[in-house]
Amino acid sequence: MNAHVNTDSTSRVGALIRAHRLRIGLTQRELADLSTISVRAIRDLEQGKARRPRPDTVRLMADALRLGPRARAALEAAAQQGRAGGQGWGRPPAPPTALHAMSGRDAETAVLERELSVGGERLVNVVGLGGVGKTRVALEVAERLHAAGVPVLWHAFPGASADHLGCAEPESAARVAATVADLYGPPPADAAYGGGGAGAFGEAAGGGLFELLGEQRVLLVLDGAPAVAPRFDRLTALLRACPGLRVLVTSERPWEVPGERIFLLSPLEVPAEGAAPDAAALAPAVRVFLDHVRRVRPEFTAGPADLARAARLCRRLDGHPGALAAAASWLVVCDLTTLCLSLDADPVALLDHLGGGAGADRFRAALRSRTDGLSAGARELLDALCAGEAQDAGAQDAGAEDAGAEFGLTDVAALTGRGLPESGRMLRELLISGTVRAAPESGGSRFRVLSLVRAATPRTPQRA
Repeated sequence: MNAHVNTDSTSRVGALIRAHRLRIGLTQRELADLSTISVRAIRDLEQGKARRPRPDTVRLMADALRLGPRARAALEAAAQQGRAGGQGWGRPPAPPTALHAMSGRDAETAVLERELSVGGERLVNVVGLGGVGKTRVALEVAERLHAAGVPVLWHAFPGASADHLGCAEPESAARVAATVADLYGPPPADAAYGGGGAGAFGEAAGGGLFELLGEQRVLLVLDGAPAVAPRFDRLTALLRACPGLRVLVTSERPWEVPGERIFLLSPLEVPAEGAAPDAAALAPAVRVFLDHVRRVRPEFTAGPADLARAARLCRRLDGHPGALAAAASWLVVCDLTTLCLSLDADPVALLDHLGGGAGADRFRAALRSRTDGLSAGARELLDALCAGEAQDAGAQDAGAEDAGAEFGLTDVAALTGRGLPESGRMLRELLISGTVRAAPESGGSRFRVLSLVRAATPRTPQRA
């Protein structure tokens, strides 16, 4: 005769597993060894802490318990009922609230929204220089998906931008934090690896998140993630365990793992040199800069001369949103003309904090860290490009704007003496690092080194 089974639908799966386990005289450890499901996952199921096991988990349990057709069908039905029992929250969580409106990123947010909603991408990593606006773009994408009915879970790593308000409700946040810690941490002491190791992780370490999500569509944002990727077996197990889960990562470097969609976020588009004032005012970088100016000086009205100065400043700062905000803050103590003149000395000095002095040092250190992380070939290419642009700048007429010489893949091949495939790999590495950007007016086939990179890093003379 079967052991007594609790018929409460909220714990029926666990009650059935416990009843069948006791019927054949197995301990939780023995069942874990037979099923390759961790002891912790079995314990959580039997105690009602987890009520929506994955179909693979149900199959492994049924096989280990040697269930007949009727008992197996009853277990599968209980699991299906649990998965259909609704979300693990009362109200679908929303992303944090951005403190400032976003400007100039319509194309990027539209692409990311489409890829994460109907495009089939499961893991998208938005990469770029610090301060380029990765968190703000992630906030906008998350808000758009949430408005379309998709729950959003947000996890910020230490050091991530805090330019927003609010977070997920405490229980959801705690489960997400525990799952992220498990993605990066050592394997659980009671986890059974081997044939079903990935499945065991999906229920053990990721079980709390799966209990919350089930199979529904959810966006998980990992903001400010470290460049070191989590354990790949655990990441894939989590994605398998939660088939509706989409992960949006912001990081300064890609993880370079299979299935990762690397989305390079470049600085804002700047106006072309010599653009008319009306055209310059429409450039995303100029719009963002003037928005920051008006926060500092609400009475400011940009005339044609001011627009020309703003356009020049945006070109010299590469349209980098963080640099534009720092430059605008200086208008508390100087005017726009003085601010532009200071660019000739050292544009990176504009990133100093007023009254501080460590801002530019931190920015230089961040850029050095980026360049130091390059491969030897990519670093030599960057040095050669900077040295070549320095020579070009020296040949310009006095007062000419140093916007950086453009180059293409064939130029890289000629400069390095290497073939197109290897030259292409080095150029891609520079693009991913954020030290080089595409020239928008060239259709994406021409590039230039960022002015801030050339100003903040030492130049290595070209070899004779």
